[in-house]
Amino acid sequence: MVPNYIERGIERVLKKAVKEFPAIVLTGPRQSGKTTTLKHLFGKDCQYISLDPPDVRASANADPRGFLNQCAPPVIIDEIQHAPDLLPYIKERIDEHRRERGQYILTGSQNLLLIRSVSESLAGRAAILKLLPLSYREIAGDPNGPLPWEQGGIERDLHGLSHLELWKGFLCGTYPELIAESDRDFWLWHASYVQTYLERDVRGLQQIGDLTLFQNFLRTIAARSGQLLNLADIGRDLGIALNTVKRWIAILEATFQIIILRPYFENIGKRLVKTPKVYFTDTGTLCYLAGLKDAEHAISGPLGGVIFETGVLAEIVKRFVHAGQDPHLYFWRTSHGSEVDIVVERGGKLIPIEVKPSGTPRPTMAHGILAFRKDFPKKAERGYVIHPGDIKLSIAPNVLALPFAGL
Repeated sequence: MVPNYIERGIERVLKKAVKEFPAIVLTGPRQSGKTTTLKHLFGKDCQYISLDPPDVRASANADPRGFLNQCAPPVIIDEIQHAPDLLPYIKERIDEHRRERGQYILTGSQNLLLIRSVSESLAGRAAILKLLPLSYREIAGDPNGPLPWEQGGIERDLHGLSHLELWKGFLCGTYPELIAESDRDFWLWHASYVQTYLERDVRGLQQIGDLTLFQNFLRTIAARSGQLLNLADIGRDLGIALNTVKRWIAILEATFQIIILRPYFENIGKRLVKTPKVYFTDTGTLCYLAGLKDAEHAISGPLGGVIFETGVLAEIVKRFVHAGQDPHLYFWRTSHGSEVDIVVERGGKLIPIEVKPSGTPRPTMAHGILAFRKDFPKKAERGYVIHPGDIKLSIAPNVLALPFAGL
């Protein structure tokens, strides 16, 4: 057993995957709990090897077959992105014993290059899963609790954190180490995390000479979180080329630091060419980069609404991802000013969600959802207004105001 372990929603998916696939690849940002979760689930039965130490990494890269001879399956190989050349040799070992399941459990924190390497080497042989920082349901000890639009989602107890506690949680973020060790200084933790991320993941993915400029880029994205992603404006503000901005955005997405939310259109092609929005995956990272240390300042400041919206979006994304599902999430905006913050596409139906930082639900908060339902009468289902208060209330026909604790 791992001390202070927090049960994760992905556990059921992982247990199923090891019975159905020869290899499992678990990706996600650094410190999201990948190693801890795998050791908790499989540590008694699997050998564990980390490729983080330089000498181990050098051995794996210099003599892949010899290295794998020392790693008899079942084995957990951590940080596989440090030795991607191992993957063809793992494929060779798998093919020698193709009927055996759960032989290799691999982790990695760089999605772009890792998934490309896995797709080339382990296609059809590996289940690819993702672990993000903790969801609030996981923190509450209910990792598999349903979302509101799922069966049983509305009936559970909606009493959660107080308003101030919720915002303190947003400042702290949801990385497992900060939740398990509540006395940690979250500001110092995020400062260290960002520096480690810059020095390891960013330099590992791209040759970026000026890390200070990239850190300024991070802060610029934080200031524009929840807004339309205007790449040309960002490049102009920082004095960098448009192609550089595109490449750096790809780095942030590849290392799971941001979520790109695209607009919803009936025409699927239009979703891919219209301007998306950008959000940070973790509210703590966003608050750190925005220089916010105090909950009351965060609530009343210009980023208050964005922080709450980020928390809601991240919670929904995590719940889908940790259930092994690919979330189909969008936003909706018309030229006439109607807007819905989040649209969940599920089973051919659309669930419109508005996010409001006020804890007092009002009928006017449903205007965007009602406009959306009018435009998509056959697809739109019940809409939700998510707020930080503790009131569950119908505020318009087929529109329910729901506390964040009810997600």
